[in-house]
Amino acid sequence: MKQDIPKVALLIETSRGYGRAMLRGIVRYGRLHGPWRFYVTPGDFEQALPQMKQWGGTGIIARIETAKIAQVIAAAKLPTIALDISQNLPTDLPQLAKFSEICSDSVAAARLAAEHLMERGFHQYAFVGEPGRLWSHNRERGFCERLAEAGFQPIIYDCPRRRHGGRWDREQSILADWLSQLPKPIGLMACNDDRGRQVLDACRAAGISVPLEVAVIGVDNDELLCELADPPMSSVALAAEAGGYRAAALLDRMMSGEVKKRERLVVEPTYVVERRSTEASAVHDPEVAEALQLMHNHAAEQIGIDDIVEHLQISRRALELKFKNTINRTPYDELQRVRLVRAQRLLLETDFPIPKVAELSGYGSGAYLAQVFQKQLHKTPAQFRREHRH
Repeated sequence: MKQDIPKVALLIETSRGYGRAMLRGIVRYGRLHGPWRFYVTPGDFEQALPQMKQWGGTGIIARIETAKIAQVIAAAKLPTIALDISQNLPTDLPQLAKFSEICSDSVAAARLAAEHLMERGFHQYAFVGEPGRLWSHNRERGFCERLAEAGFQPIIYDCPRRRHGGRWDREQSILADWLSQLPKPIGLMACNDDRGRQVLDACRAAGISVPLEVAVIGVDNDELLCELADPPMSSVALAAEAGGYRAAALLDRMMSGEVKKRERLVVEPTYVVERRSTEASAVHDPEVAEALQLMHNHAAEQIGIDDIVEHLQISRRALELKFKNTINRTPYDELQRVRLVRAQRLLLETDFPIPKVAELSGYGSGAYLAQVFQKQLHKTPAQFRREHRH
């Protein structure tokens, strides 16, 4: 039995969905394997480390935004896990070598965003990033690489923030002008949800219709920010809560002396949470657009391709040719993709048993759902849920 209760300082922002999800995972681990006691710095990115020796602190999980806070944490000489440190600070700081790290897979998240926009049939793309942030650069790189594989080259916003001190009120008109000059319709990725909201604000100021002219997707799926956006914003969800749980488990082993070497954990993207900012399809063929709408609206009802063909009063062969020419997939493949995405969301967002998930996502049985997951994702539905929700 443990003699002392671990005391862990959590220097993680509570004002953003990613940080709150990470904290939920950490707290859940502490409840299951503790008890643990926590020191938390509520708010945004302002950080203050307690007097760890006087407090009796035994470990730290922190987002380290400056070299100064890195030095303060290193001086505490405690087991430490840093959030996204390799994507925020220069890697030549010697104290960083002492910290383990948990970071998001920015490239994979951007590729998922690109695929989401491509699935809507866009042929023109753009990216809005955050200057001076390596994670933003990595998301830009992942976005560009995925689009290049499909033969597209996105338009990159040259952010002028450094020239006007980073003030949004001064940048908004510049971004609005840039958005006005983009070819339409266009699919746009913002490096995160904060930046995505700014893009939506600039679109509104410029009189640009979202999603009909510009479809916007962010990253992090901060539900409050995304739902408060106008229109509500689609975003790539990250397995942050599961990441927090894994970080706490690693810190536990570090505090017990079981782990002595630096380790690195990765928070993977899970799926795109689609909201109104990308719900429009850029497909110009009206029959393909209507078929896509039918798939999204009725996937749970076990709708089949024959049902769609009958509704559209078109031959199956003609529909297949239209799909191939517009989104480069067959109607069957698209319907299976829609159902798989729906099943993934149900597994992550509900506690429904597997047969119920299969029913609500349009699969005939839990066995068939398991077969599809094994073929497409190389894991069972239960494994998918466990890995991403821990």
